[in-house]
Amino acid sequence: MPAQTIPARIRWAVDFMDVQPADNILEIGCGPGAAAELICSRLVTGKLFAIDRSESGVDRTKRRCAEHVESGRLTVRQIDLATLRVPVKRLTKVFSFNVNLFWVRSCAEEVALLHERVLPGGAVYLFYEAARPEQVPEIIRGASAALTEGGFRVFVVDSKQPSVVGIVGKR
Repeated sequence: MPAQTIPARIRWAVDFMDVQPADNILEIGCGPGAAAELICSRLVTGKLFAIDRSESGVDRTKRRCAEHVESGRLTVRQIDLATLRVPVKRLTKVFSFNVNLFWVRSCAEEVALLHERVLPGGAVYLFYEAARPEQVPEIIRGASAALTEGGFRVFVVDSKQPSVVGIVGKR
């Protein structure tokens, strides 16, 4: 799939995350692979580990990003965050877009797992496009609380796009 089919909200989120060539990144909920395509294009020695609970999401990401999978820059797995096992303190960044886990229910175990595995100075980037603008405050409240309770320093990023917001947790 050509890069120009990547939605503006995904481009903004990946640009904001400021991917560096040596970053080791976890993407939660890779879906169709648009963010994975952008992230991998910026990595040189770094790697992206993309997960999704959906088999179709994993398959679409693998197809879209086949060259990155073949190069070893991208690994894609069908798994949920709660059962994920990655080496401790090896991630520089964690990325997700529209993963409701962080604002719709208790996710203390998942956030604790991220806190253990993100390097000091690293960050968790949670981006959302709300179905309705009035949902934005609820999303910010829920995701911010989850990250704060998990030991992250949190700030909110305004995308300047209607209903699109970012919540960043720094370790």
